[in-house]
Amino acid sequence: MSQFPIIARLSTGLALLALAGCAPATMQEAPATVTPVPAGANLAQFFDNYDAAQLSLSPQGKAYRGIRDGDYGRWNDVGEEAAVANHKLQQATAAAMRGSFDPATLSADEALSFELFNAQAARAERLFPFRNHGYVFDQMNGPQSQLPAFLINIHRVASVAEAEAYVARIRGLGPVLDALSAESVKRAANGVQPPKWVYAYLISDIGNLQAPNNAVIEDFVGKVGKLEIDAAEKARLTNAAKAAWNDSAGPAYGRLLTEMKRQQANAPTQDGVWRLPDGKAYYEALLASYTTTDMTATEIHDLGLSEVARIHGEMKAIMAKVGFKGTLRQFFEHLRTSPQYYHTTREAYLAEVDQRTKAMEARLPAFFNTLPKAALQVKAVEAFREKSAGKAFYQSPSPDGSRPGTYYVNLYDLRDMPKTELEALAYHEGVPGHHLQRAVQTELTGLPPFRRFGGFTAYTEGWGLYSEELGKDMGFYTDPYSDFGRLGMELWRACRLVVDTGIHDKRWSRERAIQYLKDNTPNPDGDIEKAIERYIVYPGQATAYTVGKLKIMELRGRAQAAMGERFDYRAFHDVVLESGPVPLDILERRVDAWIAASRT
Repeated sequence: MSQFPIIARLSTGLALLALAGCAPATMQEAPATVTPVPAGANLAQFFDNYDAAQLSLSPQGKAYRGIRDGDYGRWNDVGEEAAVANHKLQQATAAAMRGSFDPATLSADEALSFELFNAQAARAERLFPFRNHGYVFDQMNGPQSQLPAFLINIHRVASVAEAEAYVARIRGLGPVLDALSAESVKRAANGVQPPKWVYAYLISDIGNLQAPNNAVIEDFVGKVGKLEIDAAEKARLTNAAKAAWNDSAGPAYGRLLTEMKRQQANAPTQDGVWRLPDGKAYYEALLASYTTTDMTATEIHDLGLSEVARIHGEMKAIMAKVGFKGTLRQFFEHLRTSPQYYHTTREAYLAEVDQRTKAMEARLPAFFNTLPKAALQVKAVEAFREKSAGKAFYQSPSPDGSRPGTYYVNLYDLRDMPKTELEALAYHEGVPGHHLQRAVQTELTGLPPFRRFGGFTAYTEGWGLYSEELGKDMGFYTDPYSDFGRLGMELWRACRLVVDTGIHDKRWSRERAIQYLKDNTPNPDGDIEKAIERYIVYPGQATAYTVGKLKIMELRGRAQAAMGERFDYRAFHDVVLESGPVPLDILERRVDAWIAASRT
């Protein structure tokens, strides 16, 4: 799973604007229109102007990009006015672009940028009516844990001024959390509230930050400790951070805890977004946005069932190869419950990830012309959020080189992280998956910022899942159990099509969806439960993986059939990667044009 720079997923509209490179605004009032394009300005300058306008309104967006200026101590605005202003800014920019430039006069790449910006604006327009349908607090993306994670993982401290900016952000947590809490009250009153089981995770996350020397204070002390300043100055800064927490952040977390307990008592027990106002239309808009297709929920559900049956067939062949006597479901249970398929220490798990990653990195030049310059680091998810966080996710590097790409692996319970899946998971989140694709994207300096830092989920997650199978083409998965794990990961994503649509369209309960995964996958019970809980609060997103991967595989197969021995993986991957993320129909058009050009 690739995490884009979204902090508080206040609304689905804002989340998807952020995916498009459009971060929420700050406390400043965002302009409703863009600065007029100067006479003779080219399209690249137009997009640079838009990017500058956005960054001036997004302190956190700047920090993700490695920009440390006068806004470094501030948080983004989380109010409705900011959401509306950002939407107006994007839509006005799209209108200004259409009125100022003729695609017929642009270069091929400029015309693609024109088309992509229009597509993103259209996607945002469709989702904007549902901007208040997202859960303010949930266990996956909730600000109760994401705001501290931002301080720990994104806010650098290389000077006294940057330490003081950190202190300012700690103090600013109080007003932000209070505003978010108030928004959650408003949404709950309108019928937009997560299911009851979510609140236990929220309460746990908040509790983990209640101690005076919590993860944020520990991080601050560690960062200040590395500064080349005298002990008295370090003590002053540390005392300021603790005072900011005790005066502002800590009490706000206490108030939030009280509110979450109040909401927990009256929370709904139904899981799908079909229960929300206009829930059916909301889910349809999410599916269209995440998959970049017009597939219906029923079509996606049926595709999932078909893929599950296909993958089960391939699994049975491996089961026979290793000599297991019994049914596929019995083999699943064997893998799920046998200790030999699990590491017993975090250090052993991370050491194998390092081994697999280094072997893959050595093989990359045979399959890729374009490789990332940014380094990849692997980190265990921080203790304060590991109980509620997802299984694994990736954070892109900063464009200035100050922060590497990071593969976060959740080692809270090693029995949720089987050895059989380790190889495929490392390829998905690291190389040749998210790190290769996202770092290369960030390093495409000739593209406008909205293309370098935005994304389309079907493309990005489709690439991650494609990378798992690509590892087999590259000569990996030599252990049949690891190859079975690769199929297990593919099966996992196919099952997502079934359970996501089952929950949000067919009104399945959490328990029914969990049972479907237990019956059809080899994954451990804890892994299954956490996954279903993710899909419930993140509707539609999980459908993008298989839809995107199948399209990339279809296009590669088409190229291989047309080119025969002339087919080159490296050239194909250049076609896919060097545009940055695009909707699947545009990706298909680009690959078809490449195939046609190869014939001449």
